[in-house]
Amino acid sequence: MSDHPRPVLDPIDRLSEIIFGLLMALSFTGTMSTVTGSEGGVNAVLVAALGCNIAWGIVDGVMYVLTTAVERVRHRGFLDALRREPLARAREMFLESLPDDVRRVSSPKETEALLLRVRALSSDPRHRAVTGHDLKAAFAIFLLVVTSTLPPSIPFLLIDDVALAMRVSNGIALVMLFVVGARLGQYTGRSLWPMAFAMTAIGAVLVAVTILFGG
Repeated sequence: MSDHPRPVLDPIDRLSEIIFGLLMALSFTGTMSTVTGSEGGVNAVLVAALGCNIAWGIVDGVMYVLTTAVERVRHRGFLDALRREPLARAREMFLESLPDDVRRVSSPKETEALLLRVRALSSDPRHRAVTGHDLKAAFAIFLLVVTSTLPPSIPFLLIDDVALAMRVSNGIALVMLFVVGARLGQYTGRSLWPMAFAMTAIGAVLVAVTILFGG
């Protein structure tokens, strides 16, 4: 039986990146409208919002690759230390790395047997800090952040009045935050409503702040 291919991003990562893109869109459309709205109209706001999310999509993707590489190198160094250190010190390090719940239910004999199996593993000479999967995930993050900006951008293509376009855009973003928050809550296995309303509330606060400062 063949293994299923590993997804580029898990559902929580995908939904989180969409939420991030929507929150960025809410922030930038409001603040940019106060700066560019009178100068270039809706086109200036649209270009500014898309440009900011493209930039943040790139930054978010690069940071994903960087943090993944650092964590992978740290993990490899930890395994090397378990093999290299005396057994007593390796046992102490291994126990410290276990989650509290796992440590409480594991007997000393079980943890030592597992540690010995880890120490017996051979080091992979083909180990790479950055893999092709990481680059695919970074590109997927970039696409999610940028494409999440597109629905809230539609009003700026159809409505000439900057203030009206921004309010319609805010409404679309809030609805999307509600839906994505509900999906995130559903994925946790609990009621979807608290997460849905929480995401919408965060977006509403951003809208209120931008209005307060003239957005």
